Amino acid sequence: MWLAFLGSPVADLLQGDHGPLGTSLGALGLAVFVAAYMGLVMRRTGRPLGRRLAHGCLLALPVFAVVLSLALGPDWLVLFVYVSVACGAVLPLRRSRWAVLATTVLMVVVGLLLDTDPEYWLVVPSLLGGFSMIGVRELVRTTQELREARAQVAQLAANEERLRLARDLHDLLGHSLSLITLKSELAGRMLPDHPDKAADQVADIEKVSRQALVDVREAVTGYRRPRLSAELAGAKAALTAAGIEATVPVAAPPGLPETQDATLAWTLREAVTNVVRHSGARRCAVDVTRRETLAGPVVELTVEDDGRGPSGTHPGNGLTGLAERLALAGGTLETGAARGRGFQLVARVPAGS
Repeated sequence: MWLAFLGSPVADLLQGDHGPLGTSLGALGLAVFVAAYMGLVMRRTGRPLGRRLAHGCLLALPVFAVVLSLALGPDWLVLFVYVSVACGAVLPLRRSRWAVLATTVLMVVVGLLLDTDPEYWLVVPSLLGGFSMIGVRELVRTTQELREARAQVAQLAANEERLRLARDLHDLLGHSLSLITLKSELAGRMLPDHPDKAADQVADIEKVSRQALVDVREAVTGYRRPRLSAELAGAKAALTAAGIEATVPVAAPPGLPETQDATLAWTLREAVTNVVRHSGARRCAVDVTRRETLAGPVVELTVEDDGRGPSGTHPGNGLTGLAERLALAGGTLETGAARGRGFQLVARVPAGS
């Protein structure tokens, strides 16, 4: 976007006040200057420049700016703005700040040497361009670090989940399988001489195996239990995919008991499904808030859209099932028209201690 400042030197060349040779050399110098500048600033979007070539271009820019300004006049002082931007884009953070200031001072000095009033208005674009590029670099670096941190957190969470699964399987099946193996060996030794006792051992094996199966089923049920934090992320993805502008919190309130957490997760899933399928909404807002009430602390889930609103006087089977599920968790469900237009669902569950 900074190339817009080239209007002044280009207009100076088109006026033809410097003669054919001066105009040709000026155009050539301007082309080389712009090519070096673009190679530095856009080096990360295409084929990157080598370190030596990048440093050579960065050293060439102020030289061309000084020579062209002294040779062709004050209209070319604008080239120092590009030098400032290039310094902010290439140099390390500490050096880039001082380089931007030095480039601006050099521009003022060259303007004084031209025996004309220097274009002091260029001081602001020079400083603004250089420090803006420094800010953009810092923003890009911070974004990259955040992405890497998120990827690392996701990897650590996956590793922790695998370790938890391994521990749970060991705790659930280790003792049961060892007991089954021991009793099987014992039944095999008793079978020829004591078939009755062997039958008792086989009966014990059956009991142990059935209990192990029950434990495994309970563990699997716990793994399949939805989590509110995961459902919040899924809700945002589902609404966005449906073309609905979504406002969804990043995380659920901490300290919510597992039963209440799973109940709110089911509620959010059902509410978002209704918004996507039936509401015709353009916007949907989800909010999860911890509140203090006379009955104790509660966590309140609100899903509000700007769609068609309630379809009738009686709730559907899905909302009836949600109300029953919330009642089992000690919570309540409220549904109705939103403020202005649309549909609002409010679910409350005890927050625990």
